[in-house]
Order: sequence, then C-alpha cells, then structure tokens
Amino acid sequence: MSPALLTAVHSTSHIHLIIGSNPLAGARCSKSLEVGATPILIAPETANIHYGLAKRIEEHGIEWRKREFDDGDLTSLGRDETDHVVDAVFVTSGGKSTLATHISTLCRRLRIPVNVADAPSLCTFTILSTHTSGPLQIGVTTSGKGCKLASRIKREIASSLPAELGDAVDRLGTVRRRIWEQDHAVEAATELEAEDDEAGQSAVFNKLVTPSDAEAAKARRMRWLAQICEYWPLRRLAAITDEDVDAILQSYKHDSAVAPSADTKPVLNPATLDARRNRGRIILAGSGPGHPDLLTTATLKAIRSADLILADKLVPAPVLELVPRRTPIQIARKFPGNADAAQDELHRLGLEALNEGKTVLRLKQGDPCLYGRGAEELEFFRTHGYEATVLPGITSSLSAPLFAKIPATHRGVSDQILICTGTGRKGAPPNPPAYLSNQTVVFLMALHRLKELVPSLTEHKTDPYPTSTPCAVIERASCPDQRVIRTTLQYVNAAVEEEGSRPPGLLVVGAVCEVLQKAPQKWVVEDGFQGLDVLDDMGEGGNGLDRLREHLVTPGLEEVRDPFRGGGHGVRVGGVAA
Repeated sequence: MSPALLTAVHSTSHIHLIIGSNPLAGARCSKSLEVGATPILIAPETANIHYGLAKRIEEHGIEWRKREFDDGDLTSLGRDETDHVVDAVFVTSGGKSTLATHISTLCRRLRIPVNVADAPSLCTFTILSTHTSGPLQIGVTTSGKGCKLASRIKREIASSLPAELGDAVDRLGTVRRRIWEQDHAVEAATELEAEDDEAGQSAVFNKLVTPSDAEAAKARRMRWLAQICEYWPLRRLAAITDEDVDAILQSYKHDSAVAPSADTKPVLNPATLDARRNRGRIILAGSGPGHPDLLTTATLKAIRSADLILADKLVPAPVLELVPRRTPIQIARKFPGNADAAQDELHRLGLEALNEGKTVLRLKQGDPCLYGRGAEELEFFRTHGYEATVLPGITSSLSAPLFAKIPATHRGVSDQILICTGTGRKGAPPNPPAYLSNQTVVFLMALHRLKELVPSLTEHKTDPYPTSTPCAVIERASCPDQRVIRTTLQYVNAAVEEEGSRPPGLLVVGAVCEVLQKAPQKWVVEDGFQGLDVLDDMGEGGNGLDRLREHLVTPGLEEVRDPFRGGGHGVRVGGVAA
C-alpha cells in the first residue's frame, strides 16, 4: 500500500456534511468549527442524539437536517462557489452499513473527499491526530491502522517540544515576510532610481548599489534565516521575543546591502537566547515521610542538581545527607511565633537565588501541597515571574498508617478516609469532623494539641466519637526511631503524656486501627522500624541506599551514609489492663 499524500487543507467557509448522531459526530462538528468550516448535520429527528452533540448544536447553532441522507445532499448543500457541491463528507456510523458504502461510492464519483469511521477502504482521506500551537500544527496518522496509537504518538511528540515554539514560529514567519517585503521595496526603489538616472535626475548621490549587491544581500538574509531554522536548538528558537524580531528587521533595512564586516555582531546572539532559557528555576518537592528510599526519582534528581536547597526543619537528616557537599542548604527557622517570619525569609532567599539564575529546590516534608503551604509558595514565586515545578511526595497521612500495620481502608470496616489538620491557622483549633463508623480519620500536626483535639471529638455537638474508638499515634514514620502508640480515644492523652512526644507525628482514628493488630491493654507502644529491611535481601539489586550510593558517589559528592541498618524493634505495654 502506497503512503498517503499528507496535506493541510484551508477549510475556512467550507461546508462539511456530517452524517450520524453519535459522539464521533459531535467530535467531527467541533473539528469543523475549529478550522473555520460550517458543519451540516444529517440525522433523523427520531435519532438518539448524543448529549455532547446536542450541546454543540445548541451552543454553535449547527444546522441539523432532521431526516435521512439523500443523494442530492452532496450537490445541493454546498457553497455557491462550488456550485453547491459540499467540500467534505464525514460518515460517523462506521463502514459496515450499506449506506456508508453507497455514500463513499457517490463521493468518489463526484470527487468529494469522504471519511468513513473505522473503514479505511471507504475513505479518500483520513483525519490526523493533531497538535496545534499557534501557526504550528503537527499531524500524525497511522493510515487507518490505529487512531489511538496515532494519538499516543502525537502526545509523545508534542510533550518533547518547547511550550513557546508556536509563538517562535509566528515570529520567524513575521521576519521572513518582512525581509521579503523589504527586498521587494529595494528592488522597486532601484528601478525608480534607474528611471531617474535616465531622466538626468539621480535620487542617490555618492552611492553605488549594483543589482548583484542587492541579490547577494537578499540571498544572505534568507540563508541566515534558513540556517537558524535548520540548525538552532528548538528551545533557543522558542526564546526569540518580539523585541528580537524588531532588532532583526532594523538590521536588515535596504541600506545594509553591503556585506557585513568580520567583527559585526550577530543579529541574534545565541548566548543571550540560551541565557533566557537558563533563567532561575524554582522546584517545590516533597521528601516523603522520612526514609530516603521513599524519595521519588524526580525529587532525588532535583536534590542532586539544585544550586540552593531551602528545607523544612522536619526533613530528616538521612534525606539531607543526600545533598552534594557543594550545595548550600538553608533550614527553615520555624518555631512557635516565628512561622511567618521564617516563611518570608525562605521566600527572600529563594527569590534572590532565582534572580541570579540559580535552580532553587524548596524541599518539604511529605507532600508539598498537603498542609505544606505549597500552593502559597507557588503563588508567591509566580507573582515574581517564576513558575514553579511541583514534584509530589509520598504523604505520611497514607504511608505512616501502613508502616504501623494500619490499612487506610478495609472492606466491611472503612470505605473512606478523611485527612485533617490538628492545628488551624494561627494555632487556632480546627472544627472537628463528625463521627462516622465507616470512616478513617488522619490528623496531621495534631500531637501538640491533642489535649484539646480529643475532647472536641468525644464531645462533638451532633455526632460524638465513642471513647472506645481505636486510634494510634504514629511518630517519625519510616525512620529507625519510629514509634507507634496503639490505644483508644479514652486513653490516648494519658499515653502520650506518659510516653512523651517524638515529633513529627500524626493521629489515626477509626476501626481500621484494630484490623491487623489489636491493643487489649490501655495502650501498647512499639519502638523501631524495619519495614524496608527486605530491600537488603534483594540480591544484586541491593537496597535503595546502595543504589543511591552508586549514583551519588561521584567526584565532589559526599558518600551516602546509611543510618537505617541494624535498628531494633521493641514492643512494650503501657497502662494497666482495663
């Protein structure tokens, strides 16, 4: 089978005949409207019109011929310029019907482009999966072999292109057109001067511009434009601004027909354009619950490549030890009464580094946007001209219960999970949630307000929590000194008061706390964590830190120390049996 001839059809004011009433008919109508054509829908009034298609008919005033297709539609519904022959036909019902074959045969005879869904043999053209960015359009077709695959390939191509490439195409097109206009203006002026010379009234004195000079300048301009389009990286082309276009056009006025000297500066300095692309970058990333094996690969790459790291004080030392020695780290100086001032300090340091063209990593505990001010920080840097890249992190609200052998949900016990903060804005107590027996509730940043939180639950105005509700305090999840206190709402305050606090920690409330492990006493305390030790026994792969060590032990980088080996695990009972 020969390959298809791929073309781009300018369809403004064209008439597209769309036959069918299914979702594909709606998509075809949308595409016709997008390219400036006028869609006419043919479907019986009794047809089951898809919701999306009905919405498009209403919003865009699409003409709907409420009847069956008639052969005369092909030669009567078109434009005056084409003697009422339609410009294209789309059959959306598939190629298994005799009607589709009939319409395809008629269209071929009349040389009307026709597309029949899922029937390549009945089509004279196929729809490409397209990516559009301004004047730039990229189309992919599999010649009817698989539209889903074509869409996948298109997405892969589009994702590799700079976001501003469409604007760059528009600007370079402007340069090409204006250079062409200037060249023709020079030619016209030269012809006029020649006429004046013949009349003895020369318009230009002490200057000789021969036709060969003008042609050389013209060729030089277009050759320069062709070369940068051919050889420059796309990201460099995407960095061209409107001011650059003005500078190009100013430098190529008709009085620059003589060849440039050897020391002439380039019209577009590649170093300047690359510097624009390499301006400061801000990354917001979550460091996970604590164990460095639980970092995402993306966050690890950010740690290795950052010029400055602004870290929360709760980010554990083993994660910070992955930072190369050359990279400065600023730990947030947050303590009661200083949180806002510390946040302002991080903003200031980050902005100063960004303005110097540096890559700044804002490293936060858990996930950056789950009670981590991530959105506020993103908005701050956006207002100063920097769009942050946000890298999610494994949140302790879901991972910590797992490390304590508490499933967040369990069939027949809990079918929903609620994540709450235990500390409201400015330290105010938050409104407590109502009790649901089938719900798991995780309170973050709650341990220092536990004495106020627990009564607000058990004394809730409408739906109080039973004091016998199982709960667990999980501290320093996934770290060697992880601690789990299993108890109930009745004894949780007493347990924490007696055992002390080991922040950061969270409170899990709900029946799931006793699904896998029960605490028959007032409370049970479990010390230590070995949940990831199984990675040490995975043969040649080694554990996660071994693999990190292979990547990070390079000249100038500090060898990773593994503080997670050899930790113990103990269980002891607190309180007296009830």
